[in-house]
Amino acid sequence: MRLRAAVAAAALLALTVAVPAAAAESDAPVPDRGLLLTVSGSEDTWIRGVALFCPPAPDAHHPHAADACAAIDRAEGDLDALPGSPRLCIVEGYDPVTATATGTWDGRPVSWQRTFPDACVMDAVTGPVFRF
Repeated sequence: MRLRAAVAAAALLALTVAVPAAAAESDAPVPDRGLLLTVSGSEDTWIRGVALFCPPAPDAHHPHAADACAAIDRAEGDLDALPGSPRLCIVEGYDPVTATATGTWDGRPVSWQRTFPDACVMDAVTGPVFRF
């Protein structure tokens, strides 16, 4: 848990510094809708993350940025209300994954975390948001 928190904090700090600096250089507005999204395995055996800014730039690092932004918009920024991608998940054993989102959405701070029994259930509940 501490490792995930340290990684997320370091990445968020890097984003906080990099995004305003890049915006100042390009005269582009700083997005008020940016999230650091992470997914980690049981006991932090692995972790991956990506930054999501909406509207997504053409060089967005999230592979489904437009769909993820649309899903969060439909949920009005409430990650517990994501429309998801409902489907049947076959349980082959408990292999929990934890999804986190930290940042700002429509000017409001976001700090969200949820553990799912496996990656299939996470994808069914969160849809394209954590599909990276």
